[in-house]
Amino acid sequence: MTSIRIQHYSDILCVWAYVSQARLTELEDAFPDEVVIDYHWFHVFGDVRAKIFSNWREKGGAAGYGGHVRDVVARFGHVPVHEGIWAQQTPTSSMPAHLLLCAVRLLDDTDGNARVADVASAVRTAFFRDLIDVSNWAELIAIAEQTGLPARRLQASVDSGAAHAALAADLDLARDNNVRASPTLMFNEGRQRLTGNVGYRVIEANVRELLQTPAGGQSWC
Repeated sequence: MTSIRIQHYSDILCVWAYVSQARLTELEDAFPDEVVIDYHWFHVFGDVRAKIFSNWREKGGAAGYGGHVRDVVARFGHVPVHEGIWAQQTPTSSMPAHLLLCAVRLLDDTDGNARVADVASAVRTAFFRDLIDVSNWAELIAIAEQTGLPARRLQASVDSGAAHAALAADLDLARDNNVRASPTLMFNEGRQRLTGNVGYRVIEANVRELLQTPAGGQSWC
C-alpha cells in the first residue's frame, strides 16, 4: 500500500501548534495506513525571556502575550486555555520538553510516533489548560508517567546524552531545511511545505494528491 511520510516541526509552547494538533490527529485517523508523521522539535521559545519580555515589552509583556494567545484559541474553540496563560505561569524554555520528547522517541517501541504525539499533546494541554510549568523537568517526567511511560528509561536516555543527541539532530534538520515557523509540515522529500495556521482540508488535499501520484512521478497540476 502506498504511504507517505510527513515531517512535522514545532515548538511545544507555540499556540499555533497547540491549535493544530487536532488536525494531525484527524489526519492520522483518516489515513491510518497511508500517512506516517515524524515529529521534530526546534525552538521558537528556547529563551522565553528574549522572546516574550523583549518582543512584547511595549505590549504588556507576558500578560500581553497571554492575551494574544487567548484571542488565538478563542478563534477556534476546540482547545481549552487557562485565563492566566503566560501571565501566571511563564516557563523559562521549551527545550526541556523537547528533550523529553526526544527521549520518548528513542524508546524501543514500534509505535514510537504515536507515543511522541500522545506525550506532546499531554505536555501542551498541561501548559495551556492547567498552567503547569513545562520547563520544569520533574513536572515533565510526571506528565510522561501519567501517559504510561517508564520514567527510569526516559531519564536514562537523558543521562546518557542520547536524548541530547537526538534533539541536536532535530535542530540541525530544522536549520538545514530552513524551518522558521511553528508548526511546519514538509511533504514529498521537502518539495511541499505548509507553514503556520493551515486548515485541515488543505493538509488533507496535499496528502490525497501525493497518494494519487504515480510512484517516482509528479502530478500534472
